Amino acid sequence: MSILEQADAWLFQRINLDLVHPAADDLMVFLTRDNLSGHIYLLAILFIVIRKGKLGLPTVILALIAVGISDFTASTLLKPIVQRIRPCFELDHCRLLVTQVRSYSFASSHAANSAAAAAMTWIFFHRGVVIERLFSVFMMVYAFLIAWSRVYVGVHYPGDVLAGMLVGIGSAFLVYVIYSWLLKNIIHAGILRNKTGNDG
Repeated sequence: MSILEQADAWLFQRINLDLVHPAADDLMVFLTRDNLSGHIYLLAILFIVIRKGKLGLPTVILALIAVGISDFTASTLLKPIVQRIRPCFELDHCRLLVTQVRSYSFASSHAANSAAAAAMTWIFFHRGVVIERLFSVFMMVYAFLIAWSRVYVGVHYPGDVLAGMLVGIGSAFLVYVIYSWLLKNIIHAGILRNKTGNDG
């Protein structure tokens, strides 16, 4: 192992073996399994629709696109290229709290996807009224806890989830930048040209 890999393994064991409590085990399993905590995303979509109505549709669509890009980047590109073995299959001492198939570890798609969704909601809501700012903070905290849970339950190194979060945040901002460019240079410019033509 390189020095970075040794440091990553050391930090993994501190989180997975030392920073644990029986009361937190069920919460971490809940957070790490899509079929248990995934409905929180549905509640988030409901919140966006209630707060913004039809104007919230771009936020939902952009978030889904960002999640798709982050998932493809983490799962389809990085994992086959890096081929890192998961800590539960590589380290002698590991608390494995969930069933895990033998797939590669770097980068964490759970961390990437949750970070992408959180970053997109932050982009659109962090400057809103108090409840909208709280919503954006909640989504960021939720994404962080999902990333933490992946280490806690024994299926990812901290480096995996850090890389995943960077992929997710980067995907969200990339999608938003492209959307903003299209909105300004194509849609708004087209509307302005049509209006100018009609006025003439």
